[in-house]
Amino acid sequence: MRKLIYILTILSLIIAMISCDRIKNKTKHVIYKVKEKTKEELKEQTQKVVNKIFPPFDHDKPDTENNKKRFADFLKVEITPDIKNIYCFDDAIGINADYMFAFNCNSTTSEQIIKTHNLTVDTLNLDNGFGMQHDFEWWDKYRIENLQKYSWTNGHQYFKYYWYDIENEKGYFFDFTM
Repeated sequence: MRKLIYILTILSLIIAMISCDRIKNKTKHVIYKVKEKTKEELKEQTQKVVNKIFPPFDHDKPDTENNKKRFADFLKVEITPDIKNIYCFDDAIGINADYMFAFNCNSTTSEQIIKTHNLTVDTLNLDNGFGMQHDFEWWDKYRIENLQKYSWTNGHQYFKYYWYDIENEKGYFFDFTM
C-alpha cells in the first residue's frame, strides 16, 4: 500500500509540474501578447499626436489620403469630384512656414476657395513669393506668373496667395508666414 501511495504522490507531483509549466508558458504568452498590443496601441497614439503637430504632406504623389486631409484642413472646402490631382508640400521648420497646394478643380470650386479665404484680386503686390516657393513639376511658376493673383493678409506676418488657371482648371494655393 505504501508503494501505491508513493507512486501516486510522484505521479501527482509530475502532473502538477507539467501543469504549472503549461500555465507558466501560457502566462508568458498572454503577457507577451498584451505587451505587443500595448506597444502597437502606444505607437498608433504617438503617430496620431505627431501627425497633429507635424501633419504629413506627400509632395511626390497626388491624391494621397494625407494630401486630401491637408487640402481639407488648409483650403477648408469640401472635396468634390472635380477636385483631383492634389499635390501639397510644407516647409514648417523654424519660425516661418509655407504650404503649397496645386490641384485641378472647376471654376465653382475656385470661387468657393476665394470666398472662404476672403481673397481679393491683388493688383498692388507684384511679388508672387517665388523666392520662398519650392520647385516641383506640379508647381508651374512660369504659368502662375501670368495668372491673376488673389491674396489675403493679416498685416505683414501671415499671407495667402491663390491663382486659378481657367484654361487648365488648375488652382495654386500658397499659404505662408513671415
